[in-house]
Amino acid sequence: MNRSKKPPATESTSKSSATMARKRSCKTTLIFFVLLSVIAFVAFVPVFASLPSLSSHSHDLHLHLRRHHRREKVKFLIDVRNFEIAEDMFWKDGKPFQIIGGDLHYFRILPGYWEDRLLRAKALGLNTIQTYIPWNLHEPEPGKLVFEGIADLVSFLKLCQKLGLLVMLRAGPYICAEWDLGGFPAWLLALEPDIRLRSSDPAYLRMVERWWGVLLPKVAPLLYGSGGPIIMVQIENEFGSYGDDKAYLSHLVKLARGNLGEDIILYTTDGGSRETLEKGTIRGDDVFSAVDFTTGDDPWPIFKLQKEFNSPGKSPPLSSEFYTGWLTHWGEKIARTDADFSAAALEKILSQNGSVVLYMAHGGTNFGFYNGANTGSDESDYKPDLTSYDYDAPITESGDVDNAKFKAIRRVVKKYSSVSLPSVPSNNKKTGYGPIQLQKTASLFDLLDGIDSARIVEAENPTAMEYLYQMFGFLLYVSEYASKTGGSKLVIPKVHDRAQVFISCSSKANGGQVSYIGTIERWSNQAIGLPNAECVSNTSLFILVENMGRVNYGPYVFDRKGILSSVYVDGRVLNRWKMISIPFHNLNEVPKLNPVIRVASEFPKVLARKELKHKSEDVLEGPSFYTGRFSIDKTSGVTDTYISLRGWGKGIAFVNEFNIGRYWPTSGPQCNLYIPAPILRHGENVLVIFELESANPELVVDSVDQPDFMCASRKASVHQL
Repeated sequence: MNRSKKPPATESTSKSSATMARKRSCKTTLIFFVLLSVIAFVAFVPVFASLPSLSSHSHDLHLHLRRHHRREKVKFLIDVRNFEIAEDMFWKDGKPFQIIGGDLHYFRILPGYWEDRLLRAKALGLNTIQTYIPWNLHEPEPGKLVFEGIADLVSFLKLCQKLGLLVMLRAGPYICAEWDLGGFPAWLLALEPDIRLRSSDPAYLRMVERWWGVLLPKVAPLLYGSGGPIIMVQIENEFGSYGDDKAYLSHLVKLARGNLGEDIILYTTDGGSRETLEKGTIRGDDVFSAVDFTTGDDPWPIFKLQKEFNSPGKSPPLSSEFYTGWLTHWGEKIARTDADFSAAALEKILSQNGSVVLYMAHGGTNFGFYNGANTGSDESDYKPDLTSYDYDAPITESGDVDNAKFKAIRRVVKKYSSVSLPSVPSNNKKTGYGPIQLQKTASLFDLLDGIDSARIVEAENPTAMEYLYQMFGFLLYVSEYASKTGGSKLVIPKVHDRAQVFISCSSKANGGQVSYIGTIERWSNQAIGLPNAECVSNTSLFILVENMGRVNYGPYVFDRKGILSSVYVDGRVLNRWKMISIPFHNLNEVPKLNPVIRVASEFPKVLARKELKHKSEDVLEGPSFYTGRFSIDKTSGVTDTYISLRGWGKGIAFVNEFNIGRYWPTSGPQCNLYIPAPILRHGENVLVIFELESANPELVVDSVDQPDFMCASRKASVHQL
């Protein structure tokens, strides 16, 4: 996120631009008449040519083919599609073009709603959609490529074209985007020796080459010059805010050119300061340097600075991230920005023929485990993002457009749009389906005896999640220690991100009761006192670690999860660990047998068949599964809804086996999770939640018809634009 560029255009500047446009128009007209003359010449030459002999049939055919070829060639020259930069302007098919775009991410919207959200973006007045491509969504495991469902990038791009929207494609490989690990696959963190992300490290570049070798050929047929919607492709993202490795950026450009050709505009985006532009841009004609900056900044001095980092005549003013709102972390108040302020800032750019991309036009949702996180002064100052990515954008998380920000921005865009704007669609209907009664299905500890041995790894010391190929969700660390009178002290110097601690007696003779002791959090790491369990033998120690989302921005992006240090009990290193993966599927992973739904549906049968060591009723507090069902009448339509988690603690929710994401109302500010209609169905719908702390005493979740961002918060920091 950054700042910079060009003084307001004077009257003479406007006249100069108009003169250049007229010259360009005259030039285009002259070319057109020359081509018409060529067509006329080709058409009439045969009339004056000598007639061939009756025996020269082959000559006739050859002449006919030559004539046809000439006509087709001239037709191609007239119909050619071209998007270019000249005279400090964008040109589309020979005419000046002002980009009025917006970010809208296909991976934050269910495919059933792609068209709905794109039509709302058109109604806002946008002519261009900008989207990132998250590598981790498309390659969740090495060599396992996913381009279906919510990852069907090609279908999304074709839909943009069908609806008359151009596309600016942000291909990465790093994207930031408030997305887990900035879009990098977490398995990159499992490679040995460590690779250096976002650098010219040969091992890292080999991974990028392999990925882009798959991705770029998929999008190449959809470039504008080939008949598709893609007018520009971004290289990396805000690299000037991270490093200064020109060899790395140049290598990416070489890869892009090798796959996409010489005609497509490649661009970088960097903050509008001299330092970030010096480090993040590539001088010369090959790559266009765009800028982003805080909405409250004067844009034109920044656009003037931008010119220094582009070749003469190759610097159309473009804010490729105009912030319509801001992100929110758990524990903060929801970020809000004033509608009229945002609209006025936008008009400063559009009124002087600047181009702009709204970030975000529509935010969407961080479904599954893909939310990112930020850090402050050090990596322990950890701030995970909400499940909602509403971003206070003009098109809300649920697609609503009947709001002040949408109306204010549309009024401004309408003044400068070269085409009339479509009518504004109505908000989608939302229904509160009422209270959903849940039933406790099982405690996590009830399931340990039935865990597949393949998911249990033994080691002398704790191991990071990534090395166990448990990329998301939870990992349970189990060991033993000798308790003593007066209790013990547990210290974990480095845990990413949140560890719940439990103990029980190892011997079955002690009843195997599991007791919750406390929680160690990355951002406030403190020692925990372990009481004397008065066990006959050693005491079992259970540490359930939650990966709450990898850092996506800044120097600490290399963010492994789990216990990353030794564990100390009374100052001594605790050894001999068992590590048990807790297998929840992520957004783009649909296992043959969903373990969460299996728990919900089969656990009562399991209880009847075998005796378990740890009875769920013995757990004082801790992680448990709850299941509820609700019906949608077949006579009524299936609409969006929200589920309110007020009164619950912290956990994740699944609806009809779809991973909706995390909830944490005790931290806030998000109380409700958005449930899009495409997830729901007529008849019975199944809700399963994995509650980590304490359930609502009434075991009820309410289906309601509106969002709620007013839950308790630890902090009150709000981003001011």
